[in-house]
Amino acid sequence: MAGVNPRQRLLDAAIEHIAERGISDLSLRELAAAIGSSHRMLIHHFGGREGLLVAVVQEVETRQRGLMDDVMPDPSAAPGDAMRAWWRHISDERLWPNERLFFELYGQALQGRPGTTELLDGIVDAWLEPAATLLTQMGLSRAEGEAAARLGIAVTRGLLLDLLATRDRARVDAAMDIHIAAMEALLRSRA
Repeated sequence: MAGVNPRQRLLDAAIEHIAERGISDLSLRELAAAIGSSHRMLIHHFGGREGLLVAVVQEVETRQRGLMDDVMPDPSAAPGDAMRAWWRHISDERLWPNERLFFELYGQALQGRPGTTELLDGIVDAWLEPAATLLTQMGLSRAEGEAAARLGIAVTRGLLLDLLATRDRARVDAAMDIHIAAMEALLRSRA
């Protein structure tokens, strides 16, 4: 890992450990010991437990956005196929620990819990640009693309929360299929 700064090494190790173990009752000292560091070093780099958890969520979100091109099928594929590929990826059970962390911290940030409110910076906007760009490439105007992107982000997050809460894959997938069909109809109407 030569060339990777100490903060990034700690963050990468924390992401890996949290994905395997979760964060319920995880203390900063326990996490530090598990990743071969000290709680003081984590405080130095992240300001505390909440700051570290926010950094974990932000990094995971950044990595997910970076995977959009890899997950989406060939650009000539039907838009619905691209949306289904993304849903299969983002709703994969292996990502659930990160999704649970996202929703837990999102709720804390909305409540104004100290150390978590930074998470709200760009929580929607960071996804809007890449999603709106894809939708405008599929035929929507810029304004429609931005509105449809915002709707897609909200539906995806809502259905992920539903999936985590109910574990009812069949019904949640059916709901996403209805959303994708509506998006496909919108795109066809603009073609």
